[in-house]
Amino acid sequence: MQEIQLGVIEARFADLIWQREPVTSSELVKLAAVEFNWKRTTTHTVLRRLCNKGLFRNDSGTVCKVISRQDFYAGQSRKYVEETFHGSLPAFLAAFTKDRPLTEEEASEIRKIINQAEGG
Repeated sequence: MQEIQLGVIEARFADLIWQREPVTSSELVKLAAVEFNWKRTTTHTVLRRLCNKGLFRNDSGTVCKVISRQDFYAGQSRKYVEETFHGSLPAFLAAFTKDRPLTEEEASEIRKIINQAEGG
């Protein structure tokens, strides 16, 4: 997947789209007016940017995802671990849990993820 950078406002608008897609661009204009106090032209400009970045496509006024929210943020997380912890997931987990122990539920979920990743 290509590297996609989003600003804070772009990310919030993308989340708005992911929550409702498929959604018409007309409906997005109304939602963005309420949520962000945007004019129609601002909504269309930001939507066009997100489409150009490859996150969404606008087919005859209906906006659909090209990349799911889960896939997008999974890629962002992998990039963060790569850049910050030299790709070491154990180093990331150690840093994440340094000042906050895992709950039983979190530990259980992590064990399930590890078992699935190991093919078990």
